[in-house]
Amino acid sequence: MPAKIILTDGLKVPIHIWTEDIDQTSIEQLKNVAQLDFVFHHVAAMPDVHAGMGATIGSVIATEGAVIPAAVGVDIGCGMLAVPTNLKREAFDSRDLGRLLNEITRRVPLGRGQYRQKDVLTARCKPFVKPLETIKRRHPSILSRISSADWQAQLGTLGSGNHFIEIAADCTDTLWIMLHTGSRGVGNIMASYFIAKAKEECAARAETLPDSNLAYFTEGSALFEDYIDAVNWAQAYAFENRLAILEQVLKALRTVAPATDIGSEIINSHHNYVTKERHFGKDVWITRKGAIRARAGEKGIIPGSMGAQSFIVKGLGETMAFESTSHGAGRTMSRTQAKNAFTVNDLVAQTKGVVCRKDAFVLDEIPAAYKDINAVIENQRDLSEVQVRLKQILCVKG
Repeated sequence: MPAKIILTDGLKVPIHIWTEDIDQTSIEQLKNVAQLDFVFHHVAAMPDVHAGMGATIGSVIATEGAVIPAAVGVDIGCGMLAVPTNLKREAFDSRDLGRLLNEITRRVPLGRGQYRQKDVLTARCKPFVKPLETIKRRHPSILSRISSADWQAQLGTLGSGNHFIEIAADCTDTLWIMLHTGSRGVGNIMASYFIAKAKEECAARAETLPDSNLAYFTEGSALFEDYIDAVNWAQAYAFENRLAILEQVLKALRTVAPATDIGSEIINSHHNYVTKERHFGKDVWITRKGAIRARAGEKGIIPGSMGAQSFIVKGLGETMAFESTSHGAGRTMSRTQAKNAFTVNDLVAQTKGVVCRKDAFVLDEIPAAYKDINAVIENQRDLSEVQVRLKQILCVKG
């Protein structure tokens, strides 16, 4: 179906919103973006849209001659990975799943955890060393915050918040591995550094913006090029991070089911990034913040909240969405609000049938803190088409 809401009054470009479930803060953030001189054609908001830092999460912004670092966000290259296995649901009872949960958490560092130096994945880190040194030479002040020990020790780690590892079953009871994580601490450091630099540049120009977090770099400037290099580095690192975690999850599965294997097709969906694409006859910069690319026939991953369904989709190449679709369910309340509104008993009830942590530590990830994923999927029938429905049976949260 087409966009549910189209806003035009007083804006430089229209806003197309694929949902009616949107709060006023998100609308104001979208309007702020749509008033910028360098924004191209229109702004697209996905069905999972919600307020972010300056720009909404769940939006696609096309720009000419400029990029907004805060619109990309602080977890550059964050995204999803999914792959089917040769396993069936019937092969695992509750004890097997409990063992698997423990084995995954033993092998994959969670939260702020990282590998001990002797366990660092040196071979996976090697391709990233020289490009990172180039970035650090251009920006020496990053040097003190990015140590080789930290970024290398974090490759293959999950992080915290809404990052997860899941085992899910499709309608044929085939088990899939799904995981969600990004560029970890090093990506956050790069993003925060360049967001601050963009604000400094705008302040030096005495430029008035509707929100300081919409500070931008102008194409052709040294900082613009350096930022794009940093985004590309962090995006590649994030994908390698997901591959490294996948390897550890497979090892964990093989302790329970030794014959575990996967096919050759691994689906990867970045949802925080900026890249050059051609739309409406022009080469423009596309920022997807909490949105995935959905070109015609392109596979993508849209996860639901912990305990809900998730989806493998096929893009439909909708031009008015800049060939994009949503990246998940989208939050309806902050983490603090969720912790104040619900109890551990609520969490237990809402994650029934899923082997996972059910304590106060993950209460902010309770399913009720998110939009209904089925409503999100319904609202974007012209953006992507469901290929596989998945139901989580095990979830590891960061």
